[in-house]
Amino acid sequence: MRRKRAAASLSAASSPEASAMRRLHLRLPFLLLILVTSAILVLPSRLARRVSPPEPLPCGAAPSDSTAGRWVPTPGPVPPPLYGASCPFHRNSYNCLRNGRPPVAALSWAPARCGGAVVPRIDAAGFLAAARGRRIGLVGDSLNENLAVALLCALRSADPGARKWKRRGAWRGGYFPREDVTVAFHRAVLLAKYTWLPVENPEEVQKDGIKGIHRVDVDTPADEWIDVTKFYDVLIVNTGHWWGTYKFPKEKPLVFYRGGEPIEPPLSISDGLKVVIKSMASYIDREMPSKTLKLWRTQSPRHFYGGEWDRNGSCVTDRLLEEDELESWFDPRHGGVNRDTRTVNMVIQEALAGSDFRLVNLTYMSEFRADGHPATWLGKKDAVAVYGQDCMHWCVPGVPDTWVDILAAQILHYFKHGKG
Repeated sequence: MRRKRAAASLSAASSPEASAMRRLHLRLPFLLLILVTSAILVLPSRLARRVSPPEPLPCGAAPSDSTAGRWVPTPGPVPPPLYGASCPFHRNSYNCLRNGRPPVAALSWAPARCGGAVVPRIDAAGFLAAARGRRIGLVGDSLNENLAVALLCALRSADPGARKWKRRGAWRGGYFPREDVTVAFHRAVLLAKYTWLPVENPEEVQKDGIKGIHRVDVDTPADEWIDVTKFYDVLIVNTGHWWGTYKFPKEKPLVFYRGGEPIEPPLSISDGLKVVIKSMASYIDREMPSKTLKLWRTQSPRHFYGGEWDRNGSCVTDRLLEEDELESWFDPRHGGVNRDTRTVNMVIQEALAGSDFRLVNLTYMSEFRADGHPATWLGKKDAVAVYGQDCMHWCVPGVPDTWVDILAAQILHYFKHGKG
């Protein structure tokens, strides 16, 4: 009996299943050693990736950098402006130096996030090198043109061979051959296409005072920029300054159309602005490549004091506003002549919700700078008598150069880390 059991035991031990089990038992310690070693080698690198803090944004590149901070004297020896009155990209009414205005104070913007540091001035040569082969477009009204002039003149300081560029419907622009960079501005004050339709029968004008309508096709971009959506690598958009009764009085109102038909019930100017922004942002999101950097800049504040532009409003001053003055000047609840800026900003912010646009809020930092406008230095004889003081646009060199510095920081960071 014992011999039979021993034989059975020997037979079971020599079976294939038993051999496999023995091999597995022999390999288990080795496999465990490999797994433990791999974990020891891999885990620290994974933990390092998890705990490594993100690279901090350069000063000026964060969205909050223009909405929280203060103006300070430019640190150290004040460098001369990157450009002067002779810049070939200048516009006469912004050229305060040539028109005789004393230079705007040399101040820099110090964002609260930057620990006392100021937004660095654009390195024009470095910017052009980083933007090599790219195209930067600005679309909107004359306040975006104001920004475009400052950007064009700053970049020309690094490429004297720059030449004017007016193609694809551009109002003004420049080509920088050293790095094959194009910067251009397309004037489209409402963004959407609008057409003046006068009343054909003069008797009707006498009856209700309506001389005609400005037809606004909310679903059709203006001709000046409709065909550039695939051309630019960076697009900076604005609108809002024309959306008021001082541009479109009741005898020449805006009437909004969609699909070729008037929108019913008719839209107010504010509601029309919201519909147009939504429609144009949707068009850009749909038509432009996903890698395009899309920036929408907020309103530029006006600084009329003592009356509107056509009622002796003035801004001849070298004084910055104090922070506690901003609400009385700009809060819509106070009903001041400069309230429109924040009102329109609320419409813009709501209309852009859900779009691919990054909102660049340049309003707050600019509200302090009552000293930065052309005022009476407009470069044309009798211009003030005809148009009033210019307390809306900005001297360049001046405040728009700081806008350029902030936008440059954001654009360069995107080129380095984004999809651009």
